[in-house]
Amino acid sequence: MAIFALADPHLSFGCAKPMDVFAGWADYVRRIETNWRAAVAQSDTVVLPGDISWGMSLEEALPDFAFLHGLPGTKILLKGNHDYWWNTRKKVETLWAAHGLGSLRLLHNNAFFAEDRALCGSRGWFFDSPEPDAQKVLLREAGRLRVSIREGKRLAGGDMERLLVFLHYPPIAGGEVCREIMDVLVQEGARRCCYGHLHGYAVRGAFQGVAEGVRFELVSADALGFSPKRIA
Repeated sequence: MAIFALADPHLSFGCAKPMDVFAGWADYVRRIETNWRAAVAQSDTVVLPGDISWGMSLEEALPDFAFLHGLPGTKILLKGNHDYWWNTRKKVETLWAAHGLGSLRLLHNNAFFAEDRALCGSRGWFFDSPEPDAQKVLLREAGRLRVSIREGKRLAGGDMERLLVFLHYPPIAGGEVCREIMDVLVQEGARRCCYGHLHGYAVRGAFQGVAEGVRFELVSADALGFSPKRIA
């Protein structure tokens, strides 16, 4: 049994928005499926930290959920900035149950315990977002992250080495730090954080290493060659 991570699959079975038009993304869905099946066993867990589907509604995203369900392992999904289908947990889980998608889980204001690890996280936010009420959104995301980490700490019995944090947005980018998110990670004693969101040229400058006692790893799909990364 193992834990893998793969952010930003950007699936679009239910809408006409394939990523193949971007450099390096040719045939990406087949590559994801081939690599996934080669690496992940049915007893494993895969965390997908955001940008799961281009679907604008739960119905449009349903074929993408079905695709993920058909792959080996339990899948834990977080929200990304392009997950416009995102709805209340009850509505999402009701849809999944109605269509027999029992291998999917939603990580939102909660945490999971799998393979002797506590899995927690949130979408996060960018420190330089131009959107209205950006600071309000950022503080809300920081609060959600804290709630999730504290639940993860409970599940892990306080053993921070067994706690893994996942974010969609990178807390560190371009030499800048999203202080509100970083403060939660540091104050709660997180040791390891995987994030996505960055693609193409931005992958080269992504921060990967230890900062303020937290080890950061980029797990966006194209950065990983469209292959889930084993992290535990």
